[in-house]
Amino acid sequence: MSILNVEHLSHGFGDRAIFHDVSFRLLKGEHIGLIGANGEGKSTFMNIITGKLQPDEGRVEWAKRVRVGYLDQHAVLEKGMTVREVLKNAFSFLFELEEQMNGICDRLGEAPEGEMESMMEELGTIQDLLMAHDFYTIDAKVDEVGRALGLADIGMEKDVTELSGGQRTKVLLGKLLLEKPDILLLDEPTNYLDEQHIEWLKRYLQEYENAFILISHDIPFLNSVINIIYHMENQRLDRYVGDYDKFREVYEVKKAQLEAAYKRQQQEIAELQDFVARNKARVSTRNMAMSRQKKLDKMDVIELAKEKPKPEFHFLEARAAGKCIFETEDLVIGYDQNEPLSKPLNLYMERGEKIALVGANGIGKTTLLKSILGLIPALSGKAVLGDYLEIGYFEQEMAPGNTTTCIEEIWKEFPSYTQYQVRSALAKCGLTTKHIESQVRVLSGGEQAKVRLCKLINRETNLLLLDEPTNHLDVDAKDELKRALKEYRGSILLICHEPEFYSDVVTKVWDCREWSLRI
Repeated sequence: MSILNVEHLSHGFGDRAIFHDVSFRLLKGEHIGLIGANGEGKSTFMNIITGKLQPDEGRVEWAKRVRVGYLDQHAVLEKGMTVREVLKNAFSFLFELEEQMNGICDRLGEAPEGEMESMMEELGTIQDLLMAHDFYTIDAKVDEVGRALGLADIGMEKDVTELSGGQRTKVLLGKLLLEKPDILLLDEPTNYLDEQHIEWLKRYLQEYENAFILISHDIPFLNSVINIIYHMENQRLDRYVGDYDKFREVYEVKKAQLEAAYKRQQQEIAELQDFVARNKARVSTRNMAMSRQKKLDKMDVIELAKEKPKPEFHFLEARAAGKCIFETEDLVIGYDQNEPLSKPLNLYMERGEKIALVGANGIGKTTLLKSILGLIPALSGKAVLGDYLEIGYFEQEMAPGNTTTCIEEIWKEFPSYTQYQVRSALAKCGLTTKHIESQVRVLSGGEQAKVRLCKLINRETNLLLLDEPTNHLDVDAKDELKRALKEYRGSILLICHEPEFYSDVVTKVWDCREWSLRI
């Protein structure tokens, strides 16, 4: 049974086409992985099928009475709402039904006999729906999901705007699971999630009976939960049965076949054009030349898609730092004296070390980085930075409301650069001319990350502090970043939840659970 039909969809932003004549069908029980490079339009596609965006052309048709749950990577939570209130919002449709039921009860006393029967019937239907969706045990359900996702440890009464990126994702995920939708739409759900909860989500999706569409660049996670791949490239959407590895195999074969057919056709075109040019002026061979010209005019010419620019990351290295990178003495981190995030910390990092900080969301990894840099004052103790440090810091998220273009963003950082140097630096990070001239805020999460990486690699550094640099990055960019970090001769302090990324980059792993007070 078809849950969703998308027919002849076309969409673009200004002169940048995203889709052209795309059709898509979602069947009951299908577990779909939606993949493609950064900026190909995966999140845009999700926004179109959920009705947040109107396509330029085409039709989106859902089956009747299908409830859709959407985990958006850019969802905004309102200030003043607690974790519990957001989770309870999952049942807003049930509260509406309860209001309808109360309205019917109020009208029953005055209703004529003919109407009374249909009203009683409607009342029974609503009552059954409320029972089926556990309306009378909502609080218990909310507490259960809160405990499973570790939200109870954070505090159910906490304001959602005070949460870290990972904690916000967990809240939205919890709300989604409580809604029990008929179809799940997940846009990079593993971003900001720690290893423990990625594992929990993996098991949940493996056992999930209904259909879902998943956007993810985390290939091991993707492979473990999906059975169909839809690949988005060059304004097309192609379907492949099987996991990501199977898709790569078939995709490479199709690509090789197309290239071979293109070469054969180009040779045939050259031969026909040569014959026409040599023979069209001669009366005896003119008819033959004209028939070949007709063949040329009717030919369906194969076009090869333009190769997307592959990112190249090469970190500029400054002179060697002193032997000690940083040292902390009884450092206690946090934002509130009454709620410290850590025990007193005595940490030491030496030149040339590459260290990964791991552990659950919200235990203070980002806060530790910022405290070492002096961006957040310590609650007690101190952090001392070493000599001759040239620091490069990669933040998780860009400041909201940024209206600058990519060119302006790099120029602010490197005012001495010529326009050619700015464009060249951005192009090396895998951005096309259209991206480079766009405002940063209209780019996808992965493209924004590439702009931030562009600033980082063009500054001379001997210490890199990286806060989840792999979030939103596509497979090619991730692989290239991993290669560049392995090659880098300076020191690295890295926050990451992907062991397959950091395990052969770092020399040490610091488990932050050992000193956190949030567990």
